[in-house]
Amino acid sequence: MKKIFLTTAIAALLSVNVFAADGGKKVVEKADGEANVSYVALHYFNVDFADAKNVSWTVTKTCQKATFVVDGVKKTAFYNLNGEYLGVTQRVDSKAIPAKTLKQINKQYPGYEIGEVIVYQANTSFNDSIDETSYFVDIKNDAHEVLLRINQQANLEFFQTVK
Repeated sequence: MKKIFLTTAIAALLSVNVFAADGGKKVVEKADGEANVSYVALHYFNVDFADAKNVSWTVTKTCQKATFVVDGVKKTAFYNLNGEYLGVTQRVDSKAIPAKTLKQINKQYPGYEIGEVIVYQANTSFNDSIDETSYFVDIKNDAHEVLLRINQQANLEFFQTVK
């Protein structure tokens, strides 16, 4: 009995030392080769979104993102390369845009149609200089496509040109 306990304790100690030696930045290679995801990001994702279904990971040079479904709603969670949670997005209906801001869009961008509307809920404990909730509105006409940002105070800001 003592040998089993001692063997288990040594194995646990060695695995903790190996994990800590690289700062916890181990990478998981998915079976299908889709992406390399850090153990830290996987851990936080599994804690924060335990009910997630159909999870698909993508890793870029700047972030790790998980696209998944919770309660029938498709969402995307973002993590930095250290595995720290940045925020989550989901598509919403254009009715989520405040009436004041909708009037402003129509006035500043006549002839543009509203496409996708995405709400971004940021992790403000990681970065307190950004709004907790922002909306991103894709608008387009025959020649141009623009992405606008609506902050928590319902103010409209140009974000970027898409095309």
